[in-house]
Amino acid sequence: MTEDIERLRSALRDDARMLFNTEEGDRLLEDMKRRYGMYSPTFSGDPHETSYREGQRSVVLYVMSLLRDEPTQGDDSG
Repeated sequence: MTEDIERLRSALRDDARMLFNTEEGDRLLEDMKRRYGMYSPTFSGDPHETSYREGQRSVVLYVMSLLRDEPTQGDDSG
């Protein structure tokens, strides 16, 4: 089972690199960073809105971690 998980992680990282390491992918990632809170605070007076914004931001962080080949939250390897 662990071998299958490692293979899937490796495939996802390869896929992310193939998609985002292009001019179009770079443009898309930069738009996602701007749109989903990488360059601005996600805090709001409404805790639900803050949680929503942090959820959006976490997707961008996940993509960026794939591109850097870093473990992601939820990985069994820690």
